[in-house]
Amino acid sequence: MAFRVLPVTAFAQNCTLFWCEKTKEAAVIDPGGEVDRILEAAQADGLKITKIWVTHGHLDHVGGVAELQKKTKAIIEGPHEADRYWVENLSGQARMFGFPQSGDFQPDRWLSHGETVTLGEETLHVIHCPGHTPGHVVFYDEKARWAQVGDVLFSGSIGRTDFPGGSYEALIESIRGRLFTLGDDIQFVPGHGPMSTFAEERRSNPFVGEIG
Repeated sequence: MAFRVLPVTAFAQNCTLFWCEKTKEAAVIDPGGEVDRILEAAQADGLKITKIWVTHGHLDHVGGVAELQKKTKAIIEGPHEADRYWVENLSGQARMFGFPQSGDFQPDRWLSHGETVTLGEETLHVIHCPGHTPGHVVFYDEKARWAQVGDVLFSGSIGRTDFPGGSYEALIESIRGRLFTLGDDIQFVPGHGPMSTFAEERRSNPFVGEIG
């Protein structure tokens, strides 16, 4: 596998171009906007975008999904169906955050905990991690020891839980019970900000640190 992180929108949201090095098939994880820039990055690496993977339904993560799907005919996978409220309320989100109106979309496949998504010769695990939103999922590459965690966990922080459907208790359990148990060596791309590892967050994150 290979990947490139492309911060997009005024929220500097980490959209990730993820691809199979053998087949050059690519997935775009959380295309929040700036679709032409995403397409240019894929073209520069000789990639064909065949999948769009969505961690959760907040607009800064999905604002470009409809446009990207229209331009690539890629299959949309995710998030968990518990985020249907957010996916079906994009116009309301745009008004809330002061974003331009984005096109509506429906996933080709809602994802559930324990399922997998495939791309060329790559297979990633789907981990349902509610808390920031009820239907948030994480994409985990066991072979590469890599994950895209969206707004569940950040370098030195955790996701907000004050939006509709959020739960601080559920978020902490998702991080400690479903992410940290995967192993300290995993590097992750958060929804915003720099990459980190689960070891570093267990050691120093003031919200979920366990080592001290």
